[in-house]
Amino acid sequence: MTGTEYDERLRRWRLVLGGESADGTGCALAGKDAAMDGALTALYGKGSGNHQGGRDRSAGLGASAPSVARWLGDIRTYFPSSVVQVMQRDAIDRLGLSTLLLEPEMLEAVEADVHLVGTLLSLNKAMPETTKETARAVVRKVVDDLEKRLATRTRSTLTGALDRSAKINRPRHRDIDWDRTIRANLKNSLPIPEKEGVYTVVPERLIGYGRASQSVKKDVVLCIDQSGSMAASVVYASVFGAVLASMRSITTRLVVFDTAVVDLTDQLDDPVDVLFGTQLGGGTDINRALAYCQSQITRPADTVVILISDLYEGGIRDEMLKRVAAMKASGVQFVALLALSDEGTPAYDREHAAALAALGAPAFACTPDLFPDVMAAAIEKRPLPIPDMVTHQ
Repeated sequence: MTGTEYDERLRRWRLVLGGESADGTGCALAGKDAAMDGALTALYGKGSGNHQGGRDRSAGLGASAPSVARWLGDIRTYFPSSVVQVMQRDAIDRLGLSTLLLEPEMLEAVEADVHLVGTLLSLNKAMPETTKETARAVVRKVVDDLEKRLATRTRSTLTGALDRSAKINRPRHRDIDWDRTIRANLKNSLPIPEKEGVYTVVPERLIGYGRASQSVKKDVVLCIDQSGSMAASVVYASVFGAVLASMRSITTRLVVFDTAVVDLTDQLDDPVDVLFGTQLGGGTDINRALAYCQSQITRPADTVVILISDLYEGGIRDEMLKRVAAMKASGVQFVALLALSDEGTPAYDREHAAALAALGAPAFACTPDLFPDVMAAAIEKRPLPIPDMVTHQ
């Protein structure tokens, strides 16, 4: 290792360890490095007796909005956007800054992301009118960015799945599904006289892909748990709900629930309205939510129900499982997602997940990028692309 490499490694360890007497680096910082260290210390350094939940808190930010706004500006200067978002979340959790987000000037200073939207939604009822317009603008920016990222692939993936699920028996040549056609006509195979052991298949029945039409082919019900732990999932599900609602071949119903059930289908043209129609927090009654969804199903064989929940049921467990079994028996494709987010393995009720798996409805976490593939598989009634690391089967 060269001297330059050693100095750089020492510098990095100094920034990580914080410069207290026990860090052992003996490295002094100056200029930009000192400013970065100050921003990190304000959040992660030990305070002078302030505690929350038994843990030391930093005293560096104080409690004033101006000092926090300056700190937010500093971290945006010194760190990349992905790091800024993590530090913002930590500041909200460690320093109790949620109430400061009710001030418009604070909202204008933060880096908008899915987690910030979740925090704002949890504060919605306490938000003064002077802040709501700014909050909606922040939420709008995040939602628009998500739609740009997710909409095109979702529409193209599901359009293909809808076409493939609409099989026709008198297809044009370019629309023939050769794999299914050959399998359906194997009983009609004949030997070729001049080629011993070689057979040809006589396709008495052709199976083809249906062409897209304006008719409704599938009904989709998104049933979303709006308990506080599901904030990111609520944001992503609302965006996907709006995308699905824009597709003419799919009717989409969006239902959110805690201990009450709210149907937000009439707001699907604007996912921001959907999000501000939710109320994060509270209890959970999955059984009541599924009872409502079940009452809205008119074409079970052409219906996909997506339950997005951590499965911590506050209602009647056995009734919940009976409803799932009844929906599946009627032909409904039922999918249980423990989370719809990029956050990794979620906390969830393993007993309920195992009970759903026993009914043939495996529960698993799903990233936003995988969601179109999951929906496509459900539409085509084929095995779901379940991630191995985040599943309960």
